[in-house]
Amino acid sequence: MLSAVLLAPRVGHAEQPVKLPSWSQQIALREGWLAKRHEMILPMMRRHNIDMWVVVNEEFHNDPLTEYIAPPRPYTGNRDIFVFIDTGTALRKVAITGYAEENVNRFFDEEDDPKPADQQLAALYQQYHPKRIGLSIDAKRGVQRSLTRDSYQFLAKSMGGDAESHFVSAADLIEEYSDTRLPEEFETYRMLVAMTDQITRRAFSNEVIHPGKTTVGDVRRWLYDAMGNAGVTTWFQQDIRVQRKGSTNGMSRGFLGVAPESTVIEPGDLLHVDFGITAMGFSTDWQKMAYVLRPGEKDVPAGLKQALKNTNALQEELMTDSRPGKLAGEVYNEIMAAMTKRGIEAKVYSHPIGFQGHGLGAALDYRAALQGASEGKRLRKGSYLSIELNTTTAVPEWGGQKVFVMEEDDAYLTEEGFRTFLPRQTSFYLIRPS
Repeated sequence: MLSAVLLAPRVGHAEQPVKLPSWSQQIALREGWLAKRHEMILPMMRRHNIDMWVVVNEEFHNDPLTEYIAPPRPYTGNRDIFVFIDTGTALRKVAITGYAEENVNRFFDEEDDPKPADQQLAALYQQYHPKRIGLSIDAKRGVQRSLTRDSYQFLAKSMGGDAESHFVSAADLIEEYSDTRLPEEFETYRMLVAMTDQITRRAFSNEVIHPGKTTVGDVRRWLYDAMGNAGVTTWFQQDIRVQRKGSTNGMSRGFLGVAPESTVIEPGDLLHVDFGITAMGFSTDWQKMAYVLRPGEKDVPAGLKQALKNTNALQEELMTDSRPGKLAGEVYNEIMAAMTKRGIEAKVYSHPIGFQGHGLGAALDYRAALQGASEGKRLRKGSYLSIELNTTTAVPEWGGQKVFVMEEDDAYLTEEGFRTFLPRQTSFYLIRPS
């Protein structure tokens, strides 16, 4: 029954609105995934030389890992602690919570009348004497360094003895866990991408945009309302950019600047949106472009079409060059060499995606490559990537003015390279003049 709900939307340009399963169905799905994910933990802990992994959730300050290592429900204990222990023969999972909860007890050892957390932690440390206790500390990304100072001190004091000297960063374990996708998650993520696509197409159509009247702010607010109506949220503010013949493009940190909300959308404008949704423990990231026809125009100017073709060529190069096990830095260099050979001015800033919009894993990104940070990371089969990039092309119809064509598509890595969840944009969305 649940799979039928998820498979109902057509991939691509679905005629009927994509709808989320009911909340209870969502919980059932995610708890099914959790059982599968718990099976992965022991091998991962051993690969990263972690004997005990501890995740601490604080009331009003949820740890970003909690909903992925424990049942996705509200946790309102002052401090709820989830402990994974390599016993030498199996994985033991212990939940140290303020009060017992039936659904948590399905996944963890949990006392019906829990003892104080400090007593339980001390007992676990004395029983297993772990040499390396993995915590969310000493890392570059927020999800890997989320343990608060007070919770760190609480763990050290509660476990007692020399426990603190065995505390280590669990950053690598957290990255592998977060970047590993389950086959069972695929249809749900594809559904969320389809929903993102549907909302985007409506935003960049005459349903929402009336040239000469509609402002950038109007489109942004419509997107907020569309997400509310669909029962999803977002992980970043949706941005709209406007390029116009004869106008100087405002720049910000090397990228085309976001248009002021007061900007009125006019015929002849080239529009861009950066938009994503969050639901069921996943986030999407999506960039598409539209052209506002001038009165009498039937199609997009040829120079703009060529600009989009250049970006499509960049996408194809990235997807083709990528393979499981290849170094991200190596792939990035191959992409840029191919674009230089073709005379295409390109920029690549693609990132892992999944649990978080800016996820953990190997990024194909110019900033990471310049810093050498991606050189040691290898692409992982099955992982999801947000293929985010742009090309800059001089457009003859605009007097040689350079135009950015920015695209972003969510994709998954196969043995033959990246495959997008939906077909890529190969023609601009068209908005008719009023």
